[in-house]
Amino acid sequence: MELRDPVECILKHKGSQVHSIPPDVTVYEALEKMAEKNVGALVVMNGTELVGIFSERDYVRKVILKGRSSKEMQVLEIMSSPVVTVDPRTPIDECMHQMTDQRCRHLPVMEEERVVGVVSIGDLVNWIITVQELTIHHLEEYITGKYPC
Repeated sequence: MELRDPVECILKHKGSQVHSIPPDVTVYEALEKMAEKNVGALVVMNGTELVGIFSERDYVRKVILKGRSSKEMQVLEIMSSPVVTVDPRTPIDECMHQMTDQRCRHLPVMEEERVVGVVSIGDLVNWIITVQELTIHHLEEYITGKYPC
């Protein structure tokens, strides 16, 4: 495990299930699905085409803080678009840079214009923690003479 590993390694570990919604559903319906699936964002698909992403952040900033109604608004009115995406071979450290630079917390993973997974900032942080734990373990074994030659 390394930070230069491709993001597809995370998808192999966590799974590649993608939760999506069409753009014409209400924000309320989208929130219900997010709660049901226990996710912080949904990809917005028009058929097989990725047209946006809807996140908790979109809801807070574009509905609640503006005093609007989630039962009357459609997702297409407030979704984030265009969507920042990566491909399965994108290194994990580059995904972190993308999230930081673009100020997003979820990255759809695209292969040949098809969404094959979504990674969150939490997924990337968990990967980094695991990499660091393995590095520490190997260093401890090396220092104590247990590391294989």
